[in-house]
Amino acid sequence: MAPAQQVQVSPPPILSVLETTLVTPSPSAGAAPPECSLPLTFFDVLWLTSPPVERVFFYRLAADADVPAILSNLKTSLAKALSAYYPLAGRLRLTPGTADRHEIYYQPGDGVTFTVAQYYRDHVDFDELVVDKPRKVCKIAPLAPPLPKGGAVLALQATVLRRGLAVGMAVHHAACDGAISTRFLHAWAAAGTGAVAPSPPVIDRTLIKDATGLYDVFLKAMPSADEMEHVKVLDDKLLATFTLSKEDIQRVKDVVASEAARRGAAPPRCSSLVATFGFMWPCYQRARDDDAGSNGGDRPTYLVFPVDHRTRMKPPVPDGYLGNCVGGAMHAAPMDKLAEAGAGGLFVACTAVAAAIDEAVRGIRSPEMIALWLDSLGRLPWPGCGLSPGRRGSACTRWTLGSGGRPRWRSCPWRGPVPWRWQKGGAAPAASRSASLCRRLACRGSKSASKMPLTRFTGRQVIIFCCAISGEINR
Repeated sequence: MAPAQQVQVSPPPILSVLETTLVTPSPSAGAAPPECSLPLTFFDVLWLTSPPVERVFFYRLAADADVPAILSNLKTSLAKALSAYYPLAGRLRLTPGTADRHEIYYQPGDGVTFTVAQYYRDHVDFDELVVDKPRKVCKIAPLAPPLPKGGAVLALQATVLRRGLAVGMAVHHAACDGAISTRFLHAWAAAGTGAVAPSPPVIDRTLIKDATGLYDVFLKAMPSADEMEHVKVLDDKLLATFTLSKEDIQRVKDVVASEAARRGAAPPRCSSLVATFGFMWPCYQRARDDDAGSNGGDRPTYLVFPVDHRTRMKPPVPDGYLGNCVGGAMHAAPMDKLAEAGAGGLFVACTAVAAAIDEAVRGIRSPEMIALWLDSLGRLPWPGCGLSPGRRGSACTRWTLGSGGRPRWRSCPWRGPVPWRWQKGGAAPAASRSASLCRRLACRGSKSASKMPLTRFTGRQVIIFCCAISGEINR
């Protein structure tokens, strides 16, 4: 008798989709938004082949909450918010008559896909998804919607949970950066609550000058869609959150200053952002070395994170500029020096982070900085590695770091996620916490308290760092 064949049974779906609608911008002053074509700038084209940035926000609901009314209000207020941000209802396309120019094209009738779903597994509670202890990423990932095919740049999803609601967002990074996606969320929230609406976005791509032809340079240097690694969310991936307090950050600064004095070296400019990145980077390297069972010797490891250039452009670009206006800060450090326990690793990391920021803001669009970036990116194994810091934030490859929440102090070389979050005083309310997931790229920063993980996948293990930054961070 032939042996019985084993049948692999797929796990039951987590979500039940109740409704999917196309929400179009509501008329403003009696008129629909005009047809428009926004050409991509050199800041935008860097992200053309990148997967969407995904964010999930959790809101606790009262026991007697009128869920249908809440969902209806979300949809109605979304249409109002899109009336100002109507390019986000458009789609990416190749500019007609060109071979390598791209644009966001909007025409009346275009809209954003809004999905209403319900968590299929009733035994999963709202609190189980927002706690700091380890929880499965696969339970949170479906709360962020996929981007519809055809060049859509924005998709939204509201998922009903037991005792709560999750609002998921997916946005194509070529359309805008974290500053604008967050401003859009603020406009949506204001439309839903009746609060005073924030100032509308500035829809003018001529504000980004490209006298040196950076668009072509970046387009050629950009990895293809096939070269970008798309991370699969597996059942054994975990997410946990640890916090660093204000006192912990100060201890990092004090240790770095003491180590600089011991070495007879000038101390780096150790802001809260530098201290946080400088603490996380060695922790990550030690965790990675422990997971691999060895260290990388004196080989360089790179830290990459975005820098908002709006106020640094000449002339400055308005805060509400709809598009991308972030560049990169990058620096290397020897793996063995970075992974040193104690003050040594902290000093090396903070020095490198501070140098990366100084170089990035000093050499905006300079030929030397561009050449350095392209050379460094060429030596990085794609996808690269990076952190996406707070205030305005952005996305990056391989690792990502966003903002929101509280920095607790602990080195965590364990086989699971290692997130961090930080807030300047006090904990973030559960209703405003967000879990930003990345299948490839992720994370956005904002002034509001939110929780966004930095993700690094190594084999079947994942190491996740989460830095929660709330409020304005001065470099």
